[in-house]
Amino acid sequence: MIRLENISKTFPPIKALDRVSLQVNKQDIFGLIGPDGAGKTTLMRITCGLMSPDEGKVWLMNQAPEHMDPQNLGYMPQRFSLYPDLTIQENIEFFGSLYGLSKQVIRRRAGEILEITNLSAFTDRFAGSLSGGMKQKLALTCALITRPAILVLDEPTYGVDPQSRQDFWRILYQLNHQGMTIMVSTPYMDEAELCTRVAFINQGSVLACDTPQNLKAPFSQRVLEVRTSSQDPRLFDKLEAVEDASFYGYKYRLVVKDGPRGKQAVQSYLAAQGLDGVIEPAVPAMEDLFVILTGKGD
Repeated sequence: MIRLENISKTFPPIKALDRVSLQVNKQDIFGLIGPDGAGKTTLMRITCGLMSPDEGKVWLMNQAPEHMDPQNLGYMPQRFSLYPDLTIQENIEFFGSLYGLSKQVIRRRAGEILEITNLSAFTDRFAGSLSGGMKQKLALTCALITRPAILVLDEPTYGVDPQSRQDFWRILYQLNHQGMTIMVSTPYMDEAELCTRVAFINQGSVLACDTPQNLKAPFSQRVLEVRTSSQDPRLFDKLEAVEDASFYGYKYRLVVKDGPRGKQAVQSYLAAQGLDGVIEPAVPAMEDLFVILTGKGD
């Protein structure tokens, strides 16, 4: 559904994207994961044909973006970009009219989508008075009005409350179940777990791309949980074998450079400090994987 080949983009002196290649398959929920400034928004805009790459090619449904039917692509930008002085219904009707849809078609489709997004009771409310979560749902409703085959969402849950994030992902799963292919970027590592496939991007380069389970599998021995009598959150800061350490009140979560050797190094370190400890392997989380891939713990 989406194919990117060797996409590069530079905003001198910054290279925003460096030969990025990705494949998004039909009915994927494809997550583009990375920190602020990683290149996610630039890649999203190039994917939608809103920006031209310096190098590389984009195919959407086996066509260049400029040649495909615009109704097959729904795009939700990072920032709320609808009209605050129009109501929910007026925003939807205006957006649908840009695609040449008749009022009858817009209202019929809007009714269906508003039910999914739980905005049916608020159609007369001005967009400027909506909460952050409701604004994002309105933006999603407008992006869906053409019934696109591909939906591209740029950090749709950024800055909204946890309940709104949960509601938003429930909607995405419902749309995906109905056959929609979704490409979504997010800075939240926990949302990566909700995707069918994930690409980690940092400093304009893709570090890894696979299912969440396959991405984590090779690193199953590199994450440890340690219980000890110490309450010092910086206990492991000077231990070279540890790439990253977090303290959660009663246990430490460590990312080590080498699984078996790392565990032995932690055991020896605790003994040298006169501390007893229980060391157990832990299931890697996406945050752990990002530390390992980027070396952020160094």
